[in-house]
Amino acid sequence: MRIVLSSVLLVLAVTGCSGAGSDAAARTASASAASLTITTAAKSHVFHIEVARTEAQQERGLMFRSHLAPDQGMIFPMDPPRMASFWMKNTVIPLDMIFIRADGTIARIAAETVPYSLAPVSSGEPVAAVLEIAGGRAAELGINEDDKVVWTDKR
Repeated sequence: MRIVLSSVLLVLAVTGCSGAGSDAAARTASASAASLTITTAAKSHVFHIEVARTEAQQERGLMFRSHLAPDQGMIFPMDPPRMASFWMKNTVIPLDMIFIRADGTIARIAAETVPYSLAPVSSGEPVAAVLEIAGGRAAELGINEDDKVVWTDKR
């Protein structure tokens, strides 16, 4: 998905378009806001998230953002659940990628993904959503595989 967007961005950069680097310009157009809760063995943690619904929003993701608050993130819903693979091209900050099964449990956490990396980060099994939060937050909060994620999709 992100390959197509990267090609478009490269064309824009070569033709002299500007503004791709600003956080304001990087905000995902029309992405809706929602709340998400992750419940661990110790407590619950609430995140204010953007929902990347469209292909364009999912291709852009959190690219070009220079900051992500500790209680913020972006979710990529997948209906029907499927294998997911992401990369960090044009992503300036490290992220924790949390792969969520259809039952809401965490299948895998890819912690502190490397900015700008082209290496694929895969779910390892079919998932219903992927949550991206600031790199290192999952460990800070004690979030682990099999913890429970609940969010309401308010379309």
